[in-house]
Amino acid sequence: MTATGAGVASGTFTPRPGAAPLSRMIRAQAALETRMLLRNGEQLLLTVVIPTLLLVLFSAVDIVDTGSGKPVDFLAPGVLALAVMSTAFTGQAIATGFERRYGVLKRLAVSPLPRWALMTAKTCAVLVTEVLQTVLLTVIALALGWSPQGSPVPVLLLLVLGTAAFSGLGLLMAGTLKAEATLAAANLVFLLLLVGGGVIVPLAKFPAAAQSVLQFLPVSALSDGLRDVLQHGTGMPWTDLGILAVWAVLGLGAAAKFFRWE
Repeated sequence: MTATGAGVASGTFTPRPGAAPLSRMIRAQAALETRMLLRNGEQLLLTVVIPTLLLVLFSAVDIVDTGSGKPVDFLAPGVLALAVMSTAFTGQAIATGFERRYGVLKRLAVSPLPRWALMTAKTCAVLVTEVLQTVLLTVIALALGWSPQGSPVPVLLLLVLGTAAFSGLGLLMAGTLKAEATLAAANLVFLLLLVGGGVIVPLAKFPAAAQSVLQFLPVSALSDGLRDVLQHGTGMPWTDLGILAVWAVLGLGAAAKFFRWE
């Protein structure tokens, strides 16, 4: 090799230390989060198996009185809401809680990836999973005879606001409770909202006093809003969108304020 000037020989590479572009870091972290989510057996049980079984079982067997029309027309929107809750709230809360316990979040927090970018990557992983869930459940519901109505625009708005609301609540729980408490609480809330959130059992079956409270739950607003659009073909469900927006602001705001990284 011959010298090329300043004492540097040809064929010698000068190191260029520094972080990768932020967009590339977010994409890489989002891809990693998505793979981890899809490889986790417990996550798949929550996000795929349970919603699918509920949709098929209650559509095929007349267990719950869902009113006039085909049961699948009532159940499909509720199960879509359940899928959003299982991924954005239950699954994310449990996974993030144990990452926090094992010190994963603390180590990621001191990496070149900013904390807000890490949460963005987690949100992207949730959205990718929800897209896969929606496609799978829609195909199954159509095979069961589902006839969706309405415009896709309000459906998309409901799903986005529902994801934001449940993500905020899930991160708030994961960032303030111990991992074991998060595991127990997230699963308990999932079961309670499954029964009392209008997902499978219509809210009209509950006493009037209970209905006045249950209708303001995020899963109730999401399932009712999706049902209004997809089953009844109504326009923009402003009341349900407003409820979800309030939950999203409160949940994300509280998570940003009280989340502890270790």
